[in-house]
Amino acid sequence: MRGLFVTGTDTGAGKTVVAAAIAAALHARGERVAVWKPVVTGVDEAADGAGWPADHELLARAVAGDPQDVTTATFGPAVSPHLAAELAERMLSLDVLVRAARATAAHADVLIAEGVGGLLVPFGDFDVRDLAVALGLPLVIAARPGLGTINHALLTIEAARAADLRVRAVVLTPWPDEPSVVERSNRETIERLGAVEVAILPPASPAVENLARAGATLPLDGWIGGW
Repeated sequence: MRGLFVTGTDTGAGKTVVAAAIAAALHARGERVAVWKPVVTGVDEAADGAGWPADHELLARAVAGDPQDVTTATFGPAVSPHLAAELAERMLSLDVLVRAARATAAHADVLIAEGVGGLLVPFGDFDVRDLAVALGLPLVIAARPGLGTINHALLTIEAARAADLRVRAVVLTPWPDEPSVVERSNRETIERLGAVEVAILPPASPAVENLARAGATLPLDGWIGGW
């Protein structure tokens, strides 16, 4: 199975948009794409005013799938997954999540898996990094382009490599049409100090066609690896 695991430097760094753009681009060129996110929290929150749906709904939309098939567990409160599970009196299991990911990918050519928050976000007695290691897919890190991103990106790269995860790239998003000197410097500095490819993803909308166009600008064939 070919695929990618998309993580972020933290919550709100754009990883769902990056994952959806990648999936939509692959789907648009005829690949059988499976998308999967282990846990979605905050489903009781009001809809995004900009028209962005819940994470599992956006991922499903990217591949013309069913949101119920995208995630293994959903929780109402917008809190970390370990607290959401605790509040719901449920236990999240690494083995169960890995089996769910593999079952989701069983009839596809490629799996795009998206984490929750950053790499060290806990599910309970394991974290997102443990899940990424268990799945064995190459890693793409979504990060903001502006001030503060250097430290967040380099810490995430370091945490990933400490667990022998293969970091394919950092994706800075949303990348403006006219980047500032700070944004250009951030890209160059992360690439140099992190010894990693730093790609850019332009601003996207929830429309599948727009996501696919944005994702098609990324060098996906060089990133996607197999189990």
